[in-house]
Amino acid sequence: MRCDKGKIRWLAFFLLLIPATSLAKHSSYRDSGPSPKPYVYRDSEIGTTGPRFTLNDSGALPDWLSLAVQHRIRYETLNSQFRSGTTGSDQILSLRTLAQATVRLHPGFKIQLELQDSRAELADSGTAITPGIVNAAELLEANLQWLAKGLFQENSRSLLRAGRLTMDIGHRRLVSRNRFRNVLNSFTGVDWIWKAQSGDMVRTLFTLPARRLPTTQAELLDNDASFDEETLDRIFWGVFFATPNLPRGIQGELYLFGLHEDDRPDFLTRNRQLYTPGFRFYLPPQKGQLDYEWESILQFGTSRATTAITDTRDLDHFAHFHHAEVGYTFHGHWSPRLILAYDYASGDSNPNDGTHGRFDPLFGATVFDFSPTGIHRPFVRSNITGPGVIFSIHPHKQVSTYIHYRAFWLASDTDVWAGNSGLQDPSGSSGSFLGQQWFLRAIWRALPNVQLEGGIAYRIDGDFQKAAPNSPREGDTLYSYIQTTFSF
Repeated sequence: MRCDKGKIRWLAFFLLLIPATSLAKHSSYRDSGPSPKPYVYRDSEIGTTGPRFTLNDSGALPDWLSLAVQHRIRYETLNSQFRSGTTGSDQILSLRTLAQATVRLHPGFKIQLELQDSRAELADSGTAITPGIVNAAELLEANLQWLAKGLFQENSRSLLRAGRLTMDIGHRRLVSRNRFRNVLNSFTGVDWIWKAQSGDMVRTLFTLPARRLPTTQAELLDNDASFDEETLDRIFWGVFFATPNLPRGIQGELYLFGLHEDDRPDFLTRNRQLYTPGFRFYLPPQKGQLDYEWESILQFGTSRATTAITDTRDLDHFAHFHHAEVGYTFHGHWSPRLILAYDYASGDSNPNDGTHGRFDPLFGATVFDFSPTGIHRPFVRSNITGPGVIFSIHPHKQVSTYIHYRAFWLASDTDVWAGNSGLQDPSGSSGSFLGQQWFLRAIWRALPNVQLEGGIAYRIDGDFQKAAPNSPREGDTLYSYIQTTFSF
């Protein structure tokens, strides 16, 4: 499977121009049309205890300007390492400040700006520090937004954004504006959303993913600032369709994403030329009723086994991912909810067969399916399989908590255990059982502008960690974190 890069880029550009004419035949609906999601993010998961003060309530800002600031401080600890070549414990103090400004030029036009300052303290040479933890003084968003009404269909809404962007798409398994991770994904390009009065939505995007800088451990430990870069040697595009109007209250999504890289000495990549189509069907939770979710994703094209400068062999790439869950929300003041889930992300079964089978999670988030990231990040959506059980309660309108149990196996016992570990047994003789994990998390909105959160993840070694040739054999690991978020 060889990919003609010139044709790929023209195809992606053409997809951006496809109008939602297939939806135009629906002309009458009962309710007024909802607008596309506003792109002013205030990452919050539970309610407030009362009137919440914001900078916009100060009376000092003109009507055409809105400001929002969020600062988060998080302390993480990890006892007993599971990473190759490391021993002992680790800690880090992560700090992240997000400052947003919205300038309204006209009822249909506005400028969205957002600055990100993500830093880390208490880290040392043994810390798993990456550009996903440190990214100081960075322009996260700078885009022009155009909101139009009645385009292609009466009472429809559309939103066009152009510039540097952040994005949440679908259930965020492939494209996400990260919540837990200290540094957020950003892209430069065009993102267009069209939403019918019925709720049907079409979305197209053509972007250049930002390359987070700096990348060396010394620069990251010093919290050095360097502007992120975009390049035409890495292009990400997509077409996404969602509808809430399937039979029996089911909602659905259908999508196709493309990622195309040109490897070069100063920009080492796996030279990915990947197409990622998928679908998702789900029944939203309601008290006293069963609900469910099913998402399946295929991935094909070409890629290389590593990012090494000496690796110039393009391999045929075919991988897949599947998520299934069934949930039930009980009646009661605490809204107890139980979820049974199963995930499968393929691995590469044979490193010498000229093909690559490890699923690439692109720009997705993993915390809600697996476990915390930060200096922990043992499990990601790649070469992994296993069931899970989640039980959550809301004992107070300002408090939410859940406990999450998972058992994990390698999808391929000859491929790498993806994530922070770096462990691999190419012979497959170490087995595939990665062990079990318990994760307890609680969130409390202590004040209208202050949210506290804490979590503990206990990971129990499986047969693989005990036998893998490059395992530190430190035993079970305990990860914990506590964080405070201030929002204005």
